[in-house]
Amino acid sequence: MTNPSRVRPAWGARTRTAPRLAPYVCVTPAVVLFVLFLLLPIGYALFMSFQKSQVSGLGLGAGARRQVFAGLSNYATELTDAAFTSSLLRVVIYSVILVPVMLGLALLFALLLDARRVRLQRFSRLAIFLPYAVPTVIASLLWGFMYLPTVSPFPPVLARLGLTMPNLFTTHVALLSVANIGVWGGTGFNMIVLYTSLRSVPAELYEAARIDGASQTQIALRIKIPMIAPALVLTGVFSVIATLQVFNEPQTLAPLTNTISPDWMPLMRVYDLAFNDNDVYGAAALSMMIAVVMFILSYSLLRVSNRRVFQGR
Repeated sequence: MTNPSRVRPAWGARTRTAPRLAPYVCVTPAVVLFVLFLLLPIGYALFMSFQKSQVSGLGLGAGARRQVFAGLSNYATELTDAAFTSSLLRVVIYSVILVPVMLGLALLFALLLDARRVRLQRFSRLAIFLPYAVPTVIASLLWGFMYLPTVSPFPPVLARLGLTMPNLFTTHVALLSVANIGVWGGTGFNMIVLYTSLRSVPAELYEAARIDGASQTQIALRIKIPMIAPALVLTGVFSVIATLQVFNEPQTLAPLTNTISPDWMPLMRVYDLAFNDNDVYGAAALSMMIAVVMFILSYSLLRVSNRRVFQGR
């Protein structure tokens, strides 16, 4: 009688372990790309933020300039730089203006499109979403030309009404002009996210509310908005992150006015340090500080929303 412990497994039985490796094989390309194009650049930028260029002698010849360890001097220099603090304050004001207006309009449009008696819903969704499909640089150029009185189509129209077009590039109005471009381009995307969340709400809740005599406004305030609160939090966090990364709009409008300086926003300050001042070490340190601020802010917002919206789950 054959000993069962010495029976060799069939070929098919041994190949059953192969599917266990399939998930790792599928994930490997993504992991490799993540490491090569995200982790390694971040690590290199972190390394460069602790370096500086040291010049010996007259700075001429091979070996006159060498890279040495700088400690936290690059971080201290950028933290005490008035240009950076001004740009940071400016981007905070920009976020306070942009995020509530953009999300408020997106929520309003989503609620209107989700109403029962609304005509041309498909056309309205497409018309509201279409600005998001326009590249940011092109949208900034279009709005920039409309802001300039010499080429804008609005001054002749306002002149017939006895009005004059204000200067939209003054010191106190330029921030609103840039925020307007962000609202115009970002409302459509957030509206689609919120509208999709509204479409997933069970229709039985609406029918029960109507039977109880609730109006459309009451249904929107007491049922729809609380049900899509997670989507509102998600769009809010993404919008805050996007405002901290604002670069294309002011950078595109800068040649049209003297109000927007090369270091008007934090990322513009990074670009100016790296490519205009040739200070890659300071630019790396500033990039790391911006990344840390964005991480802390995003984490804090998610923690607060997790407690209030998701009830700690």
